[in-house]
Amino acid sequence: MKFNEEIARRRTFGIISHPDAGKTTLTEKLLLFGGAIQEAGAVKSNKIKKGATSDFMEIERQRGISVATSVLAFEYDGIKINILDTPGHKDFAEDTFRTLTAVDSVIVVIDVAKGVEEQTEKLVEVCRMRNIPIIVFINKLDREGKDAFELLDEIEQKLSLKVTPLSFPIGMGYDFKGIYNIWEKNVNLFSGDSRKNIEETIEIEDLQSSELEELIGTDAAETLREEIELVEGIYPSFDKQAYNDANLQPVFFGSALNNFGVRELLDCFVSIAPTPRAKQSDTRLVKPDEKEFTGFVFKIHANMDPKHRDRLAFIKIVSGKFERNVPYLHVRQGKKLRFSSPNAFFAEKKEIVDTSYPGDIVGLHDTGNFKIGDTLTEGEELNYKGIPSFSPEHFRYINNADPMKSKQLYKGIDQLMDEGVAQLFTLELNGRKVIGTVGALQFEVIQYRLEHEYNAKCSYENLNVYKACWVEAKDPKSEEFKDFKRVKSKFLAKDKRNQLVFLSDSQFSLQMTQQKYPNVKFHFVSEFDKESKY
Repeated sequence: MKFNEEIARRRTFGIISHPDAGKTTLTEKLLLFGGAIQEAGAVKSNKIKKGATSDFMEIERQRGISVATSVLAFEYDGIKINILDTPGHKDFAEDTFRTLTAVDSVIVVIDVAKGVEEQTEKLVEVCRMRNIPIIVFINKLDREGKDAFELLDEIEQKLSLKVTPLSFPIGMGYDFKGIYNIWEKNVNLFSGDSRKNIEETIEIEDLQSSELEELIGTDAAETLREEIELVEGIYPSFDKQAYNDANLQPVFFGSALNNFGVRELLDCFVSIAPTPRAKQSDTRLVKPDEKEFTGFVFKIHANMDPKHRDRLAFIKIVSGKFERNVPYLHVRQGKKLRFSSPNAFFAEKKEIVDTSYPGDIVGLHDTGNFKIGDTLTEGEELNYKGIPSFSPEHFRYINNADPMKSKQLYKGIDQLMDEGVAQLFTLELNGRKVIGTVGALQFEVIQYRLEHEYNAKCSYENLNVYKACWVEAKDPKSEEFKDFKRVKSKFLAKDKRNQLVFLSDSQFSLQMTQQKYPNVKFHFVSEFDKESKY
């Protein structure tokens, strides 16, 4: 297949939602339709023996939530689909924000009963800022929930989206009879039997035909006709260009747990979703069909296989072909690296690939060369922008609970911090280690993984810090900066990249410090993304 044809058949997207809206279940069902798995697992309580394929960390299986972004690829109708399943839990939002730099489009999952939730608002805002095309999937229709029109209004108002339904529910909850697919003009009847892998659909060219009454009954048929008339009157008709420009968002209804409405979503997605998009670097816009390879690291994961202490750097290919055993330039380090076993993914199953194309995600074995945001090229010196480190919101001292295992502990902390799970600060005054996270749950995850993956134990001590700010001095040799360092010495630390950080203990003290030292700048985002809107 020619290079351009390979690009044209790639679709790389992320699935985002509030926790528990059914995101991981939807991922599983998409894989089921892609023929990639025989039996889909849903994230439910521990009673269900089969866990979700995309949740491969032990703590995820125990808790029934996803805490790490997993990468899954499968073929469907000749199209190569790469899914990035992101954690919905707000404590892991930073991982999700970074993942959104690697997707070309997004599916937002919304729970029919709960409607638009807070975490969804934040994530959609990031998508809007980046002009990422969005498809909305309203899930769990077999449960009692909000009226379809009410939900569509809520999505428009809370998420500032312009929606157009491409399928519509027939009833809801107990009265749920199925879905009318506006996109393909057919009816999919709901049997409520989740054992059936794939539901049958019945084509209906004309909603006025008596066939509709026979299928769903007179009342439901009348209601559906009225609702579809309303939909056509209120909402704009679908326009592929407007969707690709992120100005119009198609909406689908279904029940992922019951495999329902998922095929409609997938078929439409494959035909309308964008192929790999161009990406802005610090020097120019890079297009996917350029011959020279470029790509960037958006995630690092240690110990994907607990038996082997391996670290994988996830690379999104932006342009050109990535080939095995070819040396590529690591721009930040200025040296060439070659990779003998680049991996493609299917949750925790990995396959070695010889050639990957724009849109693909490749896992490279890493011995500590990579950091999040690093760029690989065929020789050109450019860096991809927009992978921020945010100022953490929770801080704790980390102590070694087993002095015999200090080597394992420091190695573990080092590797987990490179993954971007949390940030490590070392106090200037006494060298004590402080961990900063976006959410409190991450402390548990770090403790659990240190013990189970590195055989090291740690304990925490609370630390009263309001914000960590990266310090930038106009003139590092000035008396003002020396005074700042002397007066605030016990609040100063270095991050992993050896940058100076001010750990302010309250909003008031931060404001006073800013007033007292006007030539010292405080950033809430680490330096490599100062221009960013975050």
